[in-house]
Amino acid sequence: MGRIAAFVTVENPAEVDKRIECDALVDTGASHMILPSAWRARLGELRDLGPVEMETADQSPLHGTVCGPVQIQIEGFRPVFSEVIFVDMKPEDGQYEPLLGYIVLEQSQAAVDMLGHRLIQVKRLDLK
Repeated sequence: MGRIAAFVTVENPAEVDKRIECDALVDTGASHMILPSAWRARLGELRDLGPVEMETADQSPLHGTVCGPVQIQIEGFRPVFSEVIFVDMKPEDGQYEPLLGYIVLEQSQAAVDMLGHRLIQVKRLDLK
């Protein structure tokens, strides 16, 4: 299985000059937009909504802090308002790997095309 990455802009709606632009790994096993704690100050003052306990794919426990609201835009899709979770990450080869989870994907009407290894537009929201 291949890796799918998307260019994402995360912006503080109260301070529009405070933003993060990055490539994020599309991870349908993750719920939220996950960013490294080292980048938190780049978004300015965000409301701290509290700590969360998480579990990685290898079942390792991980602690994070939910913050928001933020505006998130996946390149080619409409912007949405959501939350981000900041976690302590170790950079690999000097780079962090943010994760783009299913909540933001669904809000943005983005779906994973497994054959094309890309994100595609969902025509209709699911109300069922």
